[in-house]
Amino acid sequence: MEKIRLAVIYGGTSGEHAISRITAGGILRALDPSRYEVLSIGIRPDGTWVPGELDPAQMTMERGFAEVPESDRRIVLPMGDGTQPLLDIAADGSDMRMLGPIDVAFPMLHGPFGEDGTIQGLLEMANIPYVGSGVLASAAGMDKDMMKKVLIAAGLPVGPYVGVSARRWHTDQQGVIAEVSELEFPVYVKPARAGSSLGISRVDSIAGVVQAVCEAHEHDPKVVIEQGISGREIEVAVLGGVEHEPARASVPGEVLLEVPQGGFYDWESKYVSTDGLTMSIPAQLDDDVAATIRDLAVRAFDAFECEGLTRVDFFVADSGEILVNEINTMPGFTPFSMYPALWEATGVPYAELVDTLVDLALERPLGLR
Repeated sequence: MEKIRLAVIYGGTSGEHAISRITAGGILRALDPSRYEVLSIGIRPDGTWVPGELDPAQMTMERGFAEVPESDRRIVLPMGDGTQPLLDIAADGSDMRMLGPIDVAFPMLHGPFGEDGTIQGLLEMANIPYVGSGVLASAAGMDKDMMKKVLIAAGLPVGPYVGVSARRWHTDQQGVIAEVSELEFPVYVKPARAGSSLGISRVDSIAGVVQAVCEAHEHDPKVVIEQGISGREIEVAVLGGVEHEPARASVPGEVLLEVPQGGFYDWESKYVSTDGLTMSIPAQLDDDVAATIRDLAVRAFDAFECEGLTRVDFFVADSGEILVNEINTMPGFTPFSMYPALWEATGVPYAELVDTLVDLALERPLGLR
């Protein structure tokens, strides 16, 4: 059987560039060389596509948050019917090598200009199958304001929040402040389209909202302001079904974090000072609560017409109310990330999960579907 020519694409221009690189290292380590011929493509922080790394040992958390290395070569993805070859071109245009066509792409990109439908649209135009959700689900899932609107329209429970576009903040700041004052404090001010908890602030009174919005604007001109929910944070991994089979949900998991009073699960907690962080899988929940959460996770996956993989995050409030916090259409995928860890606990090992995602990408038709 011919090997599958798989392009692993990582890096990108978002603030999650280094995390994407570490995620790609986990994927590369899991790929069976007897099944795959791997092409590695790195996207530099300036958007330049370069030949990527192939040694996963250099792409680990222990090696630090490094960027995709510079190169005097450029990778070009031409448009076509899917049989067009990738090109490896010298930066000065003096030399060109044809790398041949690829069968499927695995875009392990997190954050804007990668997870948000942009590279998905590029691959659609090039008629290349790819792992993960399509343009619409990726774009709507990345924007926390639009995400909540889709969830609400689908009849799924979400917490109180205020969405603030750049235009509204500049033209009706007092109106925004008035709406936020109706929420219960603390509130969390978040960039609408950033991940990995970048730019998030916990605000304990209305006096801190303006400063928190300014900090969030360093990452995104659009923000959401969410009412804090007292309770537990539960996560579920969802995997698309083969052919027309329904999607399935993993066992629920819970991130247990020792944080100071007033702290929260931020970038530092996730990736740097992780000593107080543990993942409880499966989460200790009553059977009926766990079943409800898993059902809601699949309903959220279907509401966005997701494909391949999605992680759905929940709050189980102290009152017992279950709320959908957000969906993540390209969750962290290192061997130690929550998404693969949830599937490991559900009976799907990491390498098998990678194979399944590639198979799902190859199975679905190109174009409108």
